[in-house]
Amino acid sequence: MTDVLTPEQRHQNMSAIKSKNTKPEVIARHIIHSMGYRYRLHQKDLPGKPDLVFPKYSKVIFIHGCYWHMHNCRYGRVVPKTNAKFWKNKRESNKNRDKKNRLDLKKLGWEILTIWECQLRNLTALEKRIVAFLQ
Repeated sequence: MTDVLTPEQRHQNMSAIKSKNTKPEVIARHIIHSMGYRYRLHQKDLPGKPDLVFPKYSKVIFIHGCYWHMHNCRYGRVVPKTNAKFWKNKRESNKNRDKKNRLDLKKLGWEILTIWECQLRNLTALEKRIVAFLQ
């Protein structure tokens, strides 16, 4: 199947995707805040600038898009039809950077939870996972 957008339209579309304050991140922040937890956002002095930082607990949460960080769910396994080599390299570099950042954070004594975009489909299970992580 060919792309329904022109290369210029596709470029515009992809360049407009944000890295901060994404919809999955905002949903997760709302849930965590409503549970009574307070956090800092995108702390620049930590490896990978975690999405949520809980200094009191020495814990961080990353909220990853399944496609961009190559989750093993059906959304993360999508293979682009156009410019496939570029996107494969881009996504693999994201995954490798995530791995390095996780190791660096662990060396500094931080515990890490990754919330995947697909996990936001079951909020009850997600809340249980967050509570178990933050206690």
